[in-house]
Amino acid sequence: MKIGKIVTIGFSLHRPEMVPLITGYMQTHEALFLEEPPTIEFGRMIEGLMSVDDYLMTIDTEYPQFTKIMCTALREFQLEGKKIFQVEPYLENLLSLHEFFADGFRPEDIVKNTLMYPVYLAERNATGALLAYYQTAAGGSFESTVDAVKRFARTDAARFRLRDALRSQALSSELENFTSAFIEAGMMHYPLKRLLQRHASLPTPVRSVFLADDVLKRLGQKGHLYGPGDQLTLLYIFHPEITGSDQETLLAAKALIYSKIVIKEELHANVMPFPHLQDELLCIEAIRNLSSNDCRLLFERIRGVRTPDARRIVGEFVMDISPRSGQKLKKWTPSYFNPN
Repeated sequence: MKIGKIVTIGFSLHRPEMVPLITGYMQTHEALFLEEPPTIEFGRMIEGLMSVDDYLMTIDTEYPQFTKIMCTALREFQLEGKKIFQVEPYLENLLSLHEFFADGFRPEDIVKNTLMYPVYLAERNATGALLAYYQTAAGGSFESTVDAVKRFARTDAARFRLRDALRSQALSSELENFTSAFIEAGMMHYPLKRLLQRHASLPTPVRSVFLADDVLKRLGQKGHLYGPGDQLTLLYIFHPEITGSDQETLLAAKALIYSKIVIKEELHANVMPFPHLQDELLCIEAIRNLSSNDCRLLFERIRGVRTPDARRIVGEFVMDISPRSGQKLKKWTPSYFNPN
């Protein structure tokens, strides 16, 4: 079997500042496998038959600036002769589900021995748990909201496990015609490496790179970029049977605070080097030493406020309990860390 001699999985964030690092790895590989479902419009865009801006109008992207910059780079790779594929069976079946329901069909009409059925169940469970979390967070107690975070993280972990299983199976049959392949993956898809190695008869181990680690080294920082909610989800991904531990409760409590202070909007890299990564590092540091009781007190103070106010409240609180963290949180004062 002519399987790829080099297979690299690049775990990264979908942030504009990461594009040069991602494309740097892509440049050294013959085939590129993107983490998205295949579409006709994408093929037309990279062939130059549709502008990038027109293509962006056909898709629903959470990160438009990142997507635009990536599309421009992928068009250049296409001209260089690289082979580019969109491989994400879970999202492909999810799109098919949307079309299925738009045509007037109901959940009970889904054929159970098709891939659409497990995708439907995973999406239904995760979406239901997320809605329940939003409802609880709006007016429920701290304890009930923490429990809602745990329930959502558990269903989200099940969704990730299915996504990675489906994608590893699809990728394993696509790699054999290339001497080198780069696989794009979000940071939550770490199990993909192990699954792919299991499915494919690779002559060498799959190489994995965490692109954010390169940034941390450049910034002279140590640590990781997994917030407490991501850590909780990863805990359930690798240990689905775990339940009732203090670790789960503390991570869920910290996730309530972290989600209120981290910046969600896309920031421009001209603000400062790697603005999103630096902000996420700052927020991770801010909640690092919080106890469950600290989170309880903060939750009541920041539940109904906007991000800038939540950052101020948490910053003041952390400075009171941790001088070291307080010094770091002074970085929150520049305007680019306080979006309107």
